[in-house]
Amino acid sequence: MKPPRERPGGTTPRSPGEGLPFGHLGAVPEGALGPPAEEGPLEEVGSPSVDPAPLPEPTERFGPDGRVVGWKGFNLSRFQLQAVDAIRRGRNVLVSAPTGAGKTLVAEYAIEDAVRSGRRCIYTAPIKALSNQKYRDFQNDPTIDVGLMTGDVTINKEAPVLIMTTEILRNAIFESPRLLHDVAYVIFDEVHYLDDRERGTVWEESLIFLPSTTRIISLSATVANVEELGAWMREIRPQDLDVIVDEKRPVPLSHWVHCAGHGTFDAWNAGRIRKIEQKRASEEEARGGSRRARRSRRRGRGRGRERGGRRFEPPDPGPLFDELEDKGLLPALVFSFSRKDCERLALRNEQRQLLDPEEQRRMAELQEELVELFKLDRGHLRGEVFRLARSGVAYHHAGMLPIYKEVVERMFTGGLLKMLFTTETFALGINMPARAVVFAGLRKFDGVSFDFLRTRDYMQMAGRAGRQGIDDKGFVYQLVPGPELVEAPVERWIKGKPEAVTSRFRMNYSTLLHLVKRIGRERVHEAWEKSFAAFQTREKNKKARERQRRDQQRRVNRHLDLLEELGYLDGDLVTGKGEIARRLGGYEIQVTELLFRGSLETLPPRALAMVFVAMIHEERRAAQRPWVPASMFGGTRRHIDSVMGELLQAEARHGIDPPMKRPDWGLTPATLAWCGGISMEDLQEELAVNPGDVCRVFRMAIQLMRNVRRSIDRDWDIVDHLDDAIESLNRDEIDARRQLELG
Repeated sequence: MKPPRERPGGTTPRSPGEGLPFGHLGAVPEGALGPPAEEGPLEEVGSPSVDPAPLPEPTERFGPDGRVVGWKGFNLSRFQLQAVDAIRRGRNVLVSAPTGAGKTLVAEYAIEDAVRSGRRCIYTAPIKALSNQKYRDFQNDPTIDVGLMTGDVTINKEAPVLIMTTEILRNAIFESPRLLHDVAYVIFDEVHYLDDRERGTVWEESLIFLPSTTRIISLSATVANVEELGAWMREIRPQDLDVIVDEKRPVPLSHWVHCAGHGTFDAWNAGRIRKIEQKRASEEEARGGSRRARRSRRRGRGRGRERGGRRFEPPDPGPLFDELEDKGLLPALVFSFSRKDCERLALRNEQRQLLDPEEQRRMAELQEELVELFKLDRGHLRGEVFRLARSGVAYHHAGMLPIYKEVVERMFTGGLLKMLFTTETFALGINMPARAVVFAGLRKFDGVSFDFLRTRDYMQMAGRAGRQGIDDKGFVYQLVPGPELVEAPVERWIKGKPEAVTSRFRMNYSTLLHLVKRIGRERVHEAWEKSFAAFQTREKNKKARERQRRDQQRRVNRHLDLLEELGYLDGDLVTGKGEIARRLGGYEIQVTELLFRGSLETLPPRALAMVFVAMIHEERRAAQRPWVPASMFGGTRRHIDSVMGELLQAEARHGIDPPMKRPDWGLTPATLAWCGGISMEDLQEELAVNPGDVCRVFRMAIQLMRNVRRSIDRDWDIVDHLDDAIESLNRDEIDARRQLELG
């Protein structure tokens, strides 16, 4: 059956806002958003628990005043005492503390409290890797029955403790409120992520629209405006909230600078830095450099390469690594913001042979266990990842296959990797500290230019130095090019004055359709008034506030007008077409247009896979986008590009910016080859693709196809083709559930 050009939503529409309280936008009674989706936010691919875990016995130790002073054998620190006390008094909690301070203990106490009371708890994380790690951690606790929902995998979604990404939570709030009806707490790990340019809106929407009976436990890195963030949360949530701040690290940090020709010295030694700069300036003057040229170069350095400035290579890290090895300051995490540099540095240091004979024996045993555990071919033992590790060295970045990242993490937590070269994603929430941290680079691409790290990012990575219970101090080293000693914000980093969290709130098409259905078109603007963005504008003068409010209203109206023009809205009613877009929650307009124009219904499964991969994929370097021959469904690609061009023109007519994403066909050869049965090794060799990026995009495409399948009627012809396309992609290294079950 073909999709109708206008298909009813399946329920009798009611008047906007009928029977729905709006005095508090967070108050969402069960069923208020319409009937729950049949399968929930994601397809259930795991099996439900048969025997529920036993309820945990109380594990608190109480002080003379009746307050909890110990839990599960731990003596609680000051901020942990305050947070546990706030939980026991029925309050919401926002904890801001340094990396490694023990924020997770607060979350685990709330989990136990929910389970003991016979209710449920949801733990959200910003990245799938962290969600998977938390799932494994809780699986090891016999008193906890845990489930997982990440988009890649859904296992045991009715469990009392459910780990999920924040996007999945947001979708559940709108689509499957039954999933949340008995949830006592939602834990927002890394809540400062709400100022992420791409995904920050998801955090705000989740906090605003979460059912009013659910309490929140928010965990944040140290930020400058935590009190402001807490004041906003008090305003949008019915329970009062305690803001708990701790600036003391359990393991103090010692910061050092390493500079070619000047060795390693204390980063607090500003006088030493000035002397080095004066000497460098004198030498340059002697070589005939003009004062004007030096000033010009200084101005350029701060702007980065993209804005015309010069970038300087960091000094050779070899002498510093020698120093760390000689002083017994290993293991060390070495952060670099280039995948290639991570690999290059690891290979250059393979000859160090950092493992003693006993550690070499343990490493060999562990590698044998990992090969067996993950059902890997024994040939992997001769591969680069395993070979490097036998020297005590490894690299870790997003371009690696997830199975290799998992193997490296297991070897690191086993204490058998002494130097791990990694990108910043390793620092995000994953509990894998080292004795020392080295910054092999101090600039990263911020979306516009290469610039120095934000203090918050520096602190999160530096915070991995120092292992509680093992080290008295953590050591942090910065590799700084001589010419950048003055320009690099060393003092700002080591004093730890982090940037404020700034709202990035922008409602997408799916959210607007949800709100129109729930409260009516005229009241959609009130949702923005609940946002952190609106809260932050109150500090401005009246004229600035009104200007921003008008700008936001215009932006929303433009989106609503376009939705009506395209047939997703009919006044205050969400049409059948709009119902499908509302349920998708990602690439909703692009996919729905293709569905209703009949662009997808006759495509074979591998062509469908190609289309959904193109929706997700975005070449990291546009100049390297490969040519795709016309024989690879060239007519289909041209037609879809034409449809997308019409949508972009419509957005431009309505003044909508930024525009929706165009399909990127760069992975078409890889997609068709994979669907044809090629191995990942051959795919990498023949098409020179990055296996980690391919895996990530394929998994996201599978998730999107599953969302489409559950959002349309099951009698549509495309349903069977979607099933086949999913099956053709979801095999071997792409099968996230298989990897999770093996590990």
